[in-house]
Amino acid sequence: MSIRVVTDSSSDLPPQLASTLGIEIVPLTIRFGPDEFAADALSAAAFWQRLRDSDSLPETSAPAAGAFVERFRSLRDAGADGIVCVCLSSKLSATLQSAQVAAAVVRDDHPSNSFRIEVVDSLTASMGLGALCIAAAQRAAAGDPLDAVVTDVHQRRSRTRLFAVLDTLEYLKKGGRVGNAAVLLGSVLSIKPVLEIRDGVVEAAGKIRTRSRALRLLAERVAEAPVQSLAVLHGQADDVDELLDLLDPIVPRDEIVVGDVGPVIGTHAGPGVIGVTFQVREQH
Repeated sequence: MSIRVVTDSSSDLPPQLASTLGIEIVPLTIRFGPDEFAADALSAAAFWQRLRDSDSLPETSAPAAGAFVERFRSLRDAGADGIVCVCLSSKLSATLQSAQVAAAVVRDDHPSNSFRIEVVDSLTASMGLGALCIAAAQRAAAGDPLDAVVTDVHQRRSRTRLFAVLDTLEYLKKGGRVGNAAVLLGSVLSIKPVLEIRDGVVEAAGKIRTRSRALRLLAERVAEAPVQSLAVLHGQADDVDELLDLLDPIVPRDEIVVGDVGPVIGTHAGPGVIGVTFQVREQH
């Protein structure tokens, strides 16, 4: 039985890793004023350069349902027996809704067919979502049935944590995604806001006066419990090695996935964002 994994471009999966694991990525749309791009048409480096050069802040929009329909049908026609589609938190984007509409359309192609599509709300973003997709693709490749893959995603989702340090909340505020982190607005410029995605929404996780102290706080969050699937994500942050050095005594560096924050998350997080995401290891 061949199960395939689909996600969206907010997952910030390194392209080579996604390709190796056979994870399909449906892009969101990025707009800089009148110019519109599929998120996968801009590399992370090209996005950050354009952001620096642009007079206006970019905006994002969810993929149309048709983009998911096309991808689902392509995988089915290529021989997939089922699809697990894991999407950006439904509390941050309409992407999940588009995927659900598309799944219903494709199911109606052949109502009596055993082909199945399960759409899962990740309740997270960036490499928090990416890590769920990596685990799902690995389980699928090992031959697990669709229901087992979906169950594993749900279990890992409940154990997923994401913390990030922003240089400014301006991008999050402009994009309307500031959520309960609004309590940090108006903080003096020397404060570095620390955010967490909790239950699918953005929450305040601290106000730190220096960037170095904020990085130490990220490392402390990782050290609080046994973790797995640790990833470091950043938007051209020049202190990523400093964070990796702090994490090395906790999780060896060669076990940490390091990913670039791409256009979707970068639009709302802004340049210099740096964060960690991981799953709390199950206790038996």
